[in-house]
Amino acid sequence: MNKGYHIGIDLGGTNIRAGIVHDDRIDKILSQRINAKGAEDEVVQELFAVIDQLINGEVQSIGIGVPGLVDEKDGVVFDVVNIPAWKEVALKAIMEDRYGLPVLVNNDANCFALGEFYFGKGKGSHSMIGLTIGTGLGSGIIINNKLYSGRNGGAGEFGMIAYLDQCYEYYASEQFFQNVYNVDGETVFQRAETGNKQSVLMYEEMGMHLGNAIKMMLYALDVELIVLGGSVRNAFKYFEKTMWQSIETFAYINAKKNLRIEISGLKNSGILGASALYKNWHKNDEIQN
Repeated sequence: MNKGYHIGIDLGGTNIRAGIVHDDRIDKILSQRINAKGAEDEVVQELFAVIDQLINGEVQSIGIGVPGLVDEKDGVVFDVVNIPAWKEVALKAIMEDRYGLPVLVNNDANCFALGEFYFGKGKGSHSMIGLTIGTGLGSGIIINNKLYSGRNGGAGEFGMIAYLDQCYEYYASEQFFQNVYNVDGETVFQRAETGNKQSVLMYEEMGMHLGNAIKMMLYALDVELIVLGGSVRNAFKYFEKTMWQSIETFAYINAKKNLRIEISGLKNSGILGASALYKNWHKNDEIQN
């Protein structure tokens, strides 16, 4: 799937995780905490320090997933989550100037979707959504075997669409527990695991909202597969039933009948997906030419 050697980097709000991907596996993986409150260049230098330990003469590209909005063409990142100094960083240019290799930068949810498409539950599909359900509701979209980020890099921000008195993210992510019941999601999960009925009912309520969010996605994009990632997926058994009950009210029978919803079991999907940005870039070039 991803021939050659490619570095994939998952830049989080508190650490950097990176690896060399070769023949669909990660040959070497590194993890390093970052000073997220540091100056723009300080975080860049920490990124250099990790890449310097991985780079060699066989590496063909560097792919970076970041938790923020990305100008995919120019590789500029905006308003990176939990890194206040990164308001507008020309990350692609900075990295290519140092390493002399193609550098691809994209949103972390898009990298999750690419990781699943090439290495996980999405293998063999042609259209899918990688849906990350954690502190927010993020997604990456694969249409006709390639990533679709939109003209300005903001495609797939379904969580921001208005829903009830708020937006989908407010009700269909871990935020739901804090917003509606004033309790954190980890506490709800731990209580549900011990059989607490109230906590299970909270998950069932969230599942109903998530099902409504998925219906909205299906009306917009008639995909064959949705892969769920993020921390909330670990509680799938508690909200699966009510999620599907909401989806059952979808108007188009065939789309509903043929839809698959899978739980991600892929380790290091962010690293793998970032490494696959190079392959996705070549696909786009082939189509344009």
